[in-house]
Parts: sequence; structure tokens; C-alpha cells
Amino acid sequence: MTTLNRRHLLAAAAGLALPWSAPAFAQAWPARPIRMISPYGAGGSNDILTRVLGDFLGRRLGQGIVVENKAGAGTRIANDFVAKAPPDGYTLLHAAAPIAIGEALYKDLPYDVHKSFAAIASTAIAPLFLVVNAQAPYKTLAEFVKHAKAQPGGATFGSPGAGSAPHLTAELLLRAAGAKGVVVQYRGDAPAYTELLAGRIDATLTAISTAVPHIQAGKLRVLGVANEERSPLYPDAPTLREQGLPSVVGYGWYGMLAPAGTPAAVVERLNAEINAAVADADVRRKAEAAGLQLRGGSAAEFSAFIGSETRKWAQIIKAANITAE
Repeated sequence: MTTLNRRHLLAAAAGLALPWSAPAFAQAWPARPIRMISPYGAGGSNDILTRVLGDFLGRRLGQGIVVENKAGAGTRIANDFVAKAPPDGYTLLHAAAPIAIGEALYKDLPYDVHKSFAAIASTAIAPLFLVVNAQAPYKTLAEFVKHAKAQPGGATFGSPGAGSAPHLTAELLLRAAGAKGVVVQYRGDAPAYTELLAGRIDATLTAISTAVPHIQAGKLRVLGVANEERSPLYPDAPTLREQGLPSVVGYGWYGMLAPAGTPAAVVERLNAEINAAVADADVRRKAEAAGLQLRGGSAAEFSAFIGSETRKWAQIIKAANITAE
């Protein structure tokens, strides 16, 4: 037996002894159903999109996708569960925007958003539209900012909760505009809408799907959207950037993560399938009905996005002295 043949046999034996080696594992994956964890309760936009993606991916992968809702603690329960799961491609997290602000709000998090997860792909954003009472005198962003600067206490925004995307984006808007203001915290969108419709607060940043019935009834007015570009969900709304506040970009977002150490080949397959999903017309239709704008892209792009979101909102949290509830 030659030395070369001995090496080949040893390598083959090593491969048999290590069935969980990346190439062999990726070829066999998925061999059983996959758990997809939603950090929110049933019925919300994350849950809806998680189930839509689960149906699509299940057909593509030939295995069932079991959606589990692990709501609570500002998504930290679900995040921690997945961070501690085996990195075998059978437990995924449909993460939400709060995961990027955790380290700025909470001490001693049991996971590290930068080290405990493998980014797979962005899935969607929930654009935030600046909405005001239709009877208010301001009809543009410039007029709204002028009004805010003229009031002794500035503008009042309604927010569905401390540390939420609407809260942080309102704080960003006030600072970018050089205006004073107060962001009032409510328990969800409904009470904020009640106050806005009654004229007791000036504005809120909200999903267009929630606002449309009031807009159509002539009770609310849209001044803009805090996206990088106009949203196909409501293209008539100009961005806040094109109205003179280029730094004001903020929205809810979702994306798929796996535990750190998940085989690269599995991440690559999942990334390809998620990008196929967000390009699918039926998936898009269902997502838009839930007020979501589908995204996609590479795992590296999603990882970089999470890093930029973490840094951006940490600065706002510090400047506004925001603390966890």
C-alpha cells in the first residue's frame, strides 16, 4: 500500500467517524421537521409572516416547519431560547427589531446579539408612517416641524411602548429636526390612536395598515414615511429624507437567525430559499396585507444591518436617556 493510499483510507475513516462534519451533515439536512420560533404571540405581523415563510420553506425543503410562539420580555425569551439551541439547523429564530437594542437597554443579557447567532437573511420591514390628525394645521413635514418648534413643550408623539421602533424613530426625528418634544408611552397602538384622533397628541409613527381606515374616513393625514425610499405599501407618502431629514430612517424589521455555529452550507441553503420566498408573488401578497414590505439579501448583508442598527439606536437610547420598562 502506498503512502498516498494510506492517507486516502485514513481520511475516509475519519469522515465515517465524524458523521456531523459540515458537508455530510448539509447533504442530509433537513432530515426531520424544523422549528421556527416567533418572538411574539399568534396573530401579529411577525407570526403571520413566520407562518407564510414556514409554509413556503416546508414545501421547498421537503420537511414540516413547526412555528412556535415564545412571546414576552421584548423578544428576549425567544432570542435566548434560540441562542441556546443546538446549532444543527433545526431551530430558527424569526427575529425582530428589538433584538438590536437589547444590549443598550438591558444589563446582563444571557446572549450576545453579535456572537450567539448566525445571520441567515432579512425577511421584511414594517415601514413607519408619520401620521397626524386631519384637522391639524400642518400639512407637510416642514409645517409640522415649525409647529413643534413654536410650542413651549414641542411636539407630542404617541408610542406603543418604550424602546419600540416608533418610540426610537420619534426620538430620532425630534433630534434631527432640532425640535423639542415628548414621546408618550401607551400599551399598544390602540390607545395612541384614541389620543391622536381626539387631538390630544400631535402625531404617531405607525404601520399604514392600521392607519388606512382612519385616512379613508378623513380623520388622519400622512406626512411621510421613515424609509430609505418610498414604500410600495403607500407610494404617495414622501420619505422624511426627501423632505429634508436625511438621517431619519427607522422601521420595524424581521429576519431569520440560527444559533451560532450552524453549518455554513445550511445557512447558505436557507438564505437561498428565503430569497426565493420573498420573490414569490403569493408570499408578497400575504406580507403586504399584514403591512410588511419584503426584503431579502445575503447573510453578510443582514449581519451588517444588525450591527448598524445596534450602533444607531444605542446612540439614540443614550441621548434620550431611555430606560427599560
